[in-house]
Formats: sequence, C-alpha cells, structure tokens
Amino acid sequence: MEIGQKLKEARMRAGFTQENIAEKLNVSRQTISNWENEKSYPDIVNVITLSDLYSISLDDLLKGDEKMMEHLEESTNVVKSNKKLLGAVVINIVMMVLLITLSVFVPEKTYYLAGVFCIMIIGAAVLLYEIIKRI
Repeated sequence: MEIGQKLKEARMRAGFTQENIAEKLNVSRQTISNWENEKSYPDIVNVITLSDLYSISLDDLLKGDEKMMEHLEESTNVVKSNKKLLGAVVINIVMMVLLITLSVFVPEKTYYLAGVFCIMIIGAAVLLYEIIKRI
C-alpha cells in the first residue's frame, strides 16, 4: 500500500480531519490532501509527527512505498547534496579558467569562446540551482 493511502486510513482511524492535521503541522489542508493523494510527499519531520499523531509506527507507515523512500533518501542525503554542489563549483571554476585561457591563446576564434562562455553559463546555472535547492 502506498503512503498516501496509509496516511488517509490512519488519519481517519485516529478521528482527525485534514483541517485538524493541517493545523497541528502548520501546513494547509491542501498540503494534507496532496500527501494523501500522493501529489507530493511530507518531509521526514512531518512523517515523524504524523506517526505520533496517528499512533502508527514509522516502520508501518513507510515500508512498502518505494517512491516515498526515494523521496526521503533524496531530501535527507546531505553527502550526495554536498558532492553535487562541490561538483558544480569545480565545473564553474574550470570553465572560467578555460575561458580566460582561450581568450589569451585564441583571440581570433570567437566561436570557441562563445561556446565555452555558454558552457560556463550552464555551469553557473547548475551551481545556482544547487545552492537554491539547499535553502
């Protein structure tokens, strides 16, 4: 059974409405509905709180739902996130060095410089995305 169905059944067994749970978690009722319909997933803090509110173990709540487990792994894997961020920084630095080097040694080949500049912009965008994603 998927986590959305488990959340809905546990909420109903515990006698709560979506509004009650939304107030307790400081989220909107629509957020609770989205979790129950699996349009989005709760973060790990909310999963723990829901487990407490519904008096259901985390094991019972999470086991069997691969999508939810992947979501939690992705959102809590700090090492993986740091590696992506470091990779984006390194790529950006390499592209800047490459652009400067090419501008010195190949001044008449503007299409090479334009290509490297575009790659550098993409690297900067990836770096910015990773930084924003961490916030």
